[in-house]
Amino acid sequence: MTRPGAAVTVPAALFDAGLDAVLAEAARDTGGPVLRAVPDAGPVTAADGDGAGDGLELARAAASAVRDPELPMLTLADLGVLRSVAYAKDGAVEVALTPTYSGCPALAEMRAETVRALHDAGFPEVRVVTVLDPPWSTDWISEAGRRALAAHHIAPPGPAPHRSGPVPLTLSPTRTAAPEVACPLCGSGRTEEISRFSATSCRALRRCLACREPFEHVKEI
Repeated sequence: MTRPGAAVTVPAALFDAGLDAVLAEAARDTGGPVLRAVPDAGPVTAADGDGAGDGLELARAAASAVRDPELPMLTLADLGVLRSVAYAKDGAVEVALTPTYSGCPALAEMRAETVRALHDAGFPEVRVVTVLDPPWSTDWISEAGRRALAAHHIAPPGPAPHRSGPVPLTLSPTRTAAPEVACPLCGSGRTEEISRFSATSCRALRRCLACREPFEHVKEI
C-alpha cells in the first residue's frame, strides 16, 4: 500500500477515460475507497449516491473514532467537537471541528490526529477547518460520552446556562458548596469546589464531603 500523502502514478491512457477513472485507479493504488469527481455544485453528501455516500460514511467513521487528547475516554464525536465531514469541491475530505473554547491548546493535536486517521483510512487529501460559530457547548456531549466520564470518576456537566444580553458577574469564595454536582464515586451530592481549574481549563477540581475523595468536574459551558 502506498503511504498516505505519497504520489500515485496513473497511466496516461487513463486520462482519456475521464477524471473518474483516474480517481478509481488512484484509489486502487493506495488501497483507499473509490472517490468520484466532485461537481462544482457543492460538497458531496451521503444522499448523493454513485458510491460517494459509502466513502463519506467511511470518512465519518474514521473521524468519529479519533480520541480527545485531554479526555481520551471520549471520542471527538462524543465530545461534540466533530461538527461535519464532507467532500469539498476539490475532492478533498473536509472535516469541521469546533473546539471547546477558541484558545484550546488541544486543537492542534485534534487536527493532526484527525488527518492521520483519515490518511490511515485511505483518504490522501484531507483538510480540517475550525468552526467557532455556533460556539461549543457542554450540551453537545453525547449520552455515551457522559457515561464514559462518570465511569472514569469525572463528573459530567449539567445543563449549560443559556443567557441573552449581558452576562452577570458573580463573585464567590474560592471553595463553594454545590450540591447539584454529585460525586461520581459514591453518588453523594455533598461536594465542594477546591479549584476552579484542574488538569485543563474546562475542568474543575472538587472534593466529596461524604467519602472525602477528590474528583474532577467538566464545567458547564
